Amino acid sequence: MIELGVGMFGDVQVNDKTGEIQSSGQRMQEILEEIKLMDEVGLDFFGMGEHHREDYAVSAPEILLAAAAPLTKNIKLGSAVSVISSADPVKLYQDFSMVDLLSDGRAEIMAGRGSFIESFPLFGNDLKNYDALFDEKLRLLLELNEKEEITWTGKFRPSLNQQKIYPQPKNGKMPIWIAVGGTPQSVIRAGKLGLPVMFAIIGGTLDRFQPLLDYYRQAWQDSGHSMDDFQVGVHMHALFGDDSDEIADWYYPYYSAQMNRIGKTRNWPPYQRNQYDFGRAKFGHLIVGDPEYAIDKILYTIELFGLTRFSAHMDVGAPDHKQMMKAIEIYGDKIAPKVREALKK
Repeated sequence: MIELGVGMFGDVQVNDKTGEIQSSGQRMQEILEEIKLMDEVGLDFFGMGEHHREDYAVSAPEILLAAAAPLTKNIKLGSAVSVISSADPVKLYQDFSMVDLLSDGRAEIMAGRGSFIESFPLFGNDLKNYDALFDEKLRLLLELNEKEEITWTGKFRPSLNQQKIYPQPKNGKMPIWIAVGGTPQSVIRAGKLGLPVMFAIIGGTLDRFQPLLDYYRQAWQDSGHSMDDFQVGVHMHALFGDDSDEIADWYYPYYSAQMNRIGKTRNWPPYQRNQYDFGRAKFGHLIVGDPEYAIDKILYTIELFGLTRFSAHMDVGAPDHKQMMKAIEIYGDKIAPKVREALKK
């Protein structure tokens, strides 16, 4: 059974000529309207990212998801991701338990390292402990999900002694996913722990991720976990329109501008149109086009990796709200039904 949904980072529009930045408040109101529409058109899940930069609107996904809970009825609401390395797992778990109760059991946590490092100094964490922080805090989060009362001691957080955690989620626990990039160590750890994984495919070609999927599946099986519980997804940059060439041409300035803003902080060369077009090819990391194109590429990706979840990351560079709403309608009304139908055959 495939799940089809949307991930967002909450990009705000930046006018490259004037430097004017869209207000975070306006963008958050737009995102709530977009989530409501996702639910209405029958998409399965929504994931919100955590960032602490001026070009992103959302620093606490759980607050936005709590606002979305009463506006929606069926869609799963999760983070994409919560930066567990710099978070307090206890507070994070309490917050998502509240989202779970507000949404009648639809909350998920996706834990990850994040694609930026601003949260580390912001919350007083040392980057030299990058790996150790993630490992310890992830394991505490998992233990919180198994026990209402917890006794725990670690290196980076005060100990817990027979501490009861309230509130508890509706069904006593919540789905916890792990987001991974390109490191074998991360996917093997997730497989050993029996956790569902979301691979962030945000550059390059699809086939370079195949060995990581193989590592994950092997670690899962070697650790004795049932394949009936096996879940794996990918997160890919996407936008949908009525005509492939028109939507690709329209979206390129938004997408390239954001790639260049990020690239300045990472010493990337200027983003080029040939990179964009290469990414839109069958084997590339972008899904920007019309329904027929998107259906074919999503199905190709699902079958290539044996996916149970596909996430379209649809707000890179902050395409305007009207186009976002149209893309969501196309995804829910024209793309998702055809993908689901094809996979039943």
